[in-house]
Amino acid sequence: MSRNSPLDLSPADFRRLGHRLVDDLAEFLTSLPSRPVSPGATPSDLRVRLGQRPLPEEGADPAVLLADATRLMLDHSVFNGHPRFMGYITSSAAPLGSLAELLAATVNPNCGSWGLSPMATLIEEQTVAWIGQLIGAPQGSGGLLVSGGNMANMVGFWAARTAKAPWDARQQGLDAPGASRLVAYCSTEAHTWIQKAADLSGLGTSAVRWIPVDGQRRMDVAALEQRIARDRADGVTPFLVVGTAGTVSTGAVDPLRALSALCKAEGFWFHVDGAYGAPAVVAPGVPDDLRAMSEADSIAVDPHKWLYAPLEAGCALVRDPSTLRGAFAYTPDYYHFDSGDAAPPPNYYEYGLQNSRGFRALKVWLALQQVGRRGYETMIGEDMRLSRVLFDLVAAHPELDAVTQGLSITTFRYVPPGVRREEPAADEVLNVLNSRILDRLQQSGRAYVSNAMIDGRFVLRSCIVNFRTSEPDLQELVNAVVEIGRGVHTST
Repeated sequence: MSRNSPLDLSPADFRRLGHRLVDDLAEFLTSLPSRPVSPGATPSDLRVRLGQRPLPEEGADPAVLLADATRLMLDHSVFNGHPRFMGYITSSAAPLGSLAELLAATVNPNCGSWGLSPMATLIEEQTVAWIGQLIGAPQGSGGLLVSGGNMANMVGFWAARTAKAPWDARQQGLDAPGASRLVAYCSTEAHTWIQKAADLSGLGTSAVRWIPVDGQRRMDVAALEQRIARDRADGVTPFLVVGTAGTVSTGAVDPLRALSALCKAEGFWFHVDGAYGAPAVVAPGVPDDLRAMSEADSIAVDPHKWLYAPLEAGCALVRDPSTLRGAFAYTPDYYHFDSGDAAPPPNYYEYGLQNSRGFRALKVWLALQQVGRRGYETMIGEDMRLSRVLFDLVAAHPELDAVTQGLSITTFRYVPPGVRREEPAADEVLNVLNSRILDRLQQSGRAYVSNAMIDGRFVLRSCIVNFRTSEPDLQELVNAVVEIGRGVHTST
């Protein structure tokens, strides 16, 4: 007897729905530059559009459901693929990656083990190797794909804890007999992932030592050395130094070469958060310190940032892949994934937190081949050039302050005529004004930027990781900020 399976689709129905969806998405990509970047709607508005209703008792026509979902997503989303999206570090997604996601989801391999995903595992292995080659990781490096930068950095953190604790931290925990407190070091510009990692590792957030930065917003190595000496005198155990290759606020690159030398001399684990900036190493004119990533014990890279992959795609790279198995591997009796091969493939459940894993690698693997190293060099270089063009446009405008420019991030703020920047109270007034400008700009749909706090100043922050952005989009951003700024200023 045939089984009643409401979720199944016949091949003909799958083809019909798929063709219609691809046509709708192709039209969406065509119309994207003329659409608003953001919907400008409140959560209450969108809940009304979505419809507040209980779980349906009966099923519905999948063609109608898919058409409704398409309309909801295309009419009420913030489009990070829009040429005037320059907000958070989420890139425009390669169209080939969208098709790769369909293929990956349809085959649906479980990439936790080679036995459940033979070809997908080898594609991921090759993808990780290619990412390492792209950014200059040493030969023999390995790793895995994860959800994003937070998780890629945490994988490095946990590998460091296991490798550098003077006792068996996995078995004995952090309160083992004779154990001292482990502490980690990063700059005050580091991303908040390290707080999560310290918290979830049991060290506590007070184990993070926030080292001040210099005038270029890079970690102050002398201050780091002083803090390490003080901690050792206090009887705690330094184990990890985190250098950032492209800070979130300004795109600053820490003095990675000096940090690497210090870690080698002291026996610390050296981790580089390159979630944003690591791929920029392929482009000309970047800080030389980026090349010192090759000296790190672990590196976090986000293909869904500056390799233009659809979400989700992060990559945790380590110099010695055995350190990941040392930090994460458990092999119960009910796991039997031995390939019997002379060159055994990785079983990725041994390399990170997940056992069941989706096939994230396919979209990255295809893009790396579609574009090649030279293609990334061109696109990343153009993103950085456009960021410098924006800085110059802002600097030339009498109502805008250009604040910083690094990698592909430019920060600036609106300053109304007559406001004297040098007065002590000016920053407070301008902080409120620019915060309101940011809200209005995002709601307008004309362009999308985010914010940063720099030396107590609330600034607008443009980050270009977008192969659709061009110079006219920069001028439109400047025009929108000035027009909205004038309106907000006169209304207050």
